[in-house]
Order: sequence, then C-alpha cells, then structure tokens
Amino acid sequence: MGNKRVMLPASEVDLTAVKYIPENIQAPHLTGFWFKFFLNLAEVPGIGSLIMNRLKNDNKFDEKLKYTVIPECPMFKPEFPPQEPEPAVVNIEEDAKPEDRVELALKCLPEYDPASNWSGDKTASFRYWKIRDYAYAYRSKFTTPLMARHFYGCLVFVSVF
Repeated sequence: MGNKRVMLPASEVDLTAVKYIPENIQAPHLTGFWFKFFLNLAEVPGIGSLIMNRLKNDNKFDEKLKYTVIPECPMFKPEFPPQEPEPAVVNIEEDAKPEDRVELALKCLPEYDPASNWSGDKTASFRYWKIRDYAYAYRSKFTTPLMARHFYGCLVFVSVF
C-alpha cells in the first residue's frame, strides 16, 4: 500500500458523481452477551489497547491514514455559508458591550409576571423555579442565595434517601 492516495479538495468534489464503496472490514460479528463481554474486555486498560491495535492492524487503518493526502488545512471551528436572516430572530454581536448584549437578550424573553409565581399559597403544585424567579426573590428580599442553597440541599438529601 505504498502508493499515496491524493484526495480532491472539498470545493472540487462533485457530490452527484460520488458513489460510496464499502470496504471489506475484518471484525468479529458480536451480539448480545458476547458483545457485552467484548466491550468489557476492550475497556480493560492493558488488554483493551491490544485488542484495538489488532483490529486496526488487521484492517490496515493506520496505513490508510498514513498514505492518504488531504489537500486542505484542518478546520478547528465549523464554518457555515452565510444565510439569510430568519424572521423574528435577533442577532447579538459578539463584539458588542456586555450591557448591550444583555439588554438585547432580555428584550427577547417573554414578559415576566412575578405575582403569578409568588402567591404565597403553601398548597400550590410543584413547579420548576427558573433563574428569573430566583433573581426576583433575591431582589425582593423574599429569600437569600444561602437560604435557596440550603433548601435545595435538603431536597437533594431527601431524594437520595
């Protein structure tokens, strides 16, 4: 397998002419108990690396990578083609001041009515508290972060036992 295989740049590939050709892979066909056993064996630190190296060598995995030339730079961050702006979507500039970004983000949130959440009714049904609920409770001095943490810790303790 000493010949180098040079791939085309992605911009030059005609996707209509590309046909997938599956290669013959030499690997065990495992299901059920034997599959679970193989996975447990493959996760054992010393034995697992030997098994994976054997499978890679049998299928010439390293050679395929070594003798393939990819004529493009690696992409460290996904790049997408520019798109038309969607209706009712607010784009927040990454370089804008944080205060402006928060203000724009707050305008996107639905109106907050704290009275509906803080009725004081002890028999009210369970509800998931959101960040806005906690922020309102802290500002209104209904609770403190320490009290909220203590209450949450009790809930976790009760749910574990």
